[in-house]
Amino acid sequence: CSGGVLEVDIVCHIQATSPCLHPHHIREALQMITEQGCDYVFSVVRRHQFRWEEVDKKDDKNPTSPNLNVACRPRRQDWRGELYENGSFYFSTRKAWENGLKQLEKMAYYEMLPEYSVDIDVDIDWPVAEQRVLRFGYFGREEKAVVRLFLCKVSGCLTNGQIFTSVSGEDHVAINARDVAGIQMLQRDNIEVILMTSVNELLSRALLEKVAQLAGCGLRFGEQLDGLEVQWLMKEKKLRWDEVAFMGSESEDREILSQVGLNGVPSDAPVADLIAAKYMCQRPAGNGAVREFAEYILMLKKKSLMPVHQENIDRANF
Repeated sequence: CSGGVLEVDIVCHIQATSPCLHPHHIREALQMITEQGCDYVFSVVRRHQFRWEEVDKKDDKNPTSPNLNVACRPRRQDWRGELYENGSFYFSTRKAWENGLKQLEKMAYYEMLPEYSVDIDVDIDWPVAEQRVLRFGYFGREEKAVVRLFLCKVSGCLTNGQIFTSVSGEDHVAINARDVAGIQMLQRDNIEVILMTSVNELLSRALLEKVAQLAGCGLRFGEQLDGLEVQWLMKEKKLRWDEVAFMGSESEDREILSQVGLNGVPSDAPVADLIAAKYMCQRPAGNGAVREFAEYILMLKKKSLMPVHQENIDRANF
């Protein structure tokens, strides 16, 4: 640093589409430049895939493989495989970068394990990336709050919103046994579950209380079901916003969804187009969405309670 100007000696391009990159990957790759004299380092992953050259269907020609002898085909797990760029990062010295990477004296690759080599290119990569991040992602040293209270709307979440009326005038609703099991899973893990409904709910109070009884949890009626009502509930239970999870489905739920530490919506929820939900269920309301979100809550709790043996990397630790 001279005259207040920070001189850049090494450039690193990190791609946001590789969410399982850890600080130790960056540190070790950086050391390949600072300690081993490399002027260009890029990340790779080992893959066990047999490649075949493409041929024009109009040509009477057999396809050939550059890495496979068809007469002696090995088991892929016994084969060392090949190295492919995984797109996580690219390091280079400033000099190499200014020369357009045309004169590289010493180039090297940094091999990453497959579980960390997540690359999001198309929409179907998202669910795979989400699961990988939960299991292998980097969460830093900051302590994550553990969910202690789960609030769930009845209509549109625990039920699909349909009301069946009998000849005698009695209303009926259906709840999924998987959703009830999901609620019980949370309760066994010391997470309190409260069903929520507004005074404008079409279902009778007696029927709502019966649903809560079947689900084995509390029931809370609200005037507007806004953030203020939930805030009073949190004050009563001495909780913070980041210790509360909420599942809603309608536009009226937006305020609470945007304030809680963790939110989820069923796949068919109208509010899904109005808010960036932290967890979008694959299942619709009344058909396992609550169970799915409950499993997600428990997975995050398990992840947050695991001992973290990861390094932070910042200017002071370079």
